[in-house]
Amino acid sequence: MEGRKLIVAGEFYTSKEPYLAQIAARGLQNEVILHDRFIPDAEVKYYFSAADCVVQPYKTATQSGVTQIAYQFCTPMIVTAVGGLAEIVPDGRVGYVCPPTVEAVADAIARIYEPGVLERFRENCVEERKRFSWAEMCDRIEELYEKVK
Repeated sequence: MEGRKLIVAGEFYTSKEPYLAQIAARGLQNEVILHDRFIPDAEVKYYFSAADCVVQPYKTATQSGVTQIAYQFCTPMIVTAVGGLAEIVPDGRVGYVCPPTVEAVADAIARIYEPGVLERFRENCVEERKRFSWAEMCDRIEELYEKVK
C-alpha cells in the first residue's frame, strides 16, 4: 500500500528484536514508525488523530482501553475476535472483527481501505460511542439500583 505508514505506539511486553528483524528483512524501515515507549495521556490524541484506523491484533485479551479511546476520536477499528473485543466493536459498523490470524488481519486492513468504508465507520462511531458515555453509565447504574432496592 504505497504512501501509507504504520505507527506502532506503546511499550513492548516482550523482546522487540524479532519485530525489528522482520521490519528490516522486508525493507520496511521507512514505512514503520516505531514509538516503543509508554505514551503519556497528553500525547495520546496525536496518535489517534493521525491514524486512519486502529488495529488491535491481540492473540488473547479480555478488553482493551484502546477501543474506548478510538471511539472518542471516531477512529475506525480492526480487532481480533478474542475476549470481549467483538462485543464493543460491532463488525461492519465501526470496524471489523476478524480471527486472530495474520491473514485475517491483513484482509481486514485491505477491506477497511475500500472506497467509502473509513468514512462510514467514522460516522457510525459518533452513535456507537454513546454506549460508553458517562450518561449511559449513570443510566445503567440507576436501572440496577431500581432492581436491587
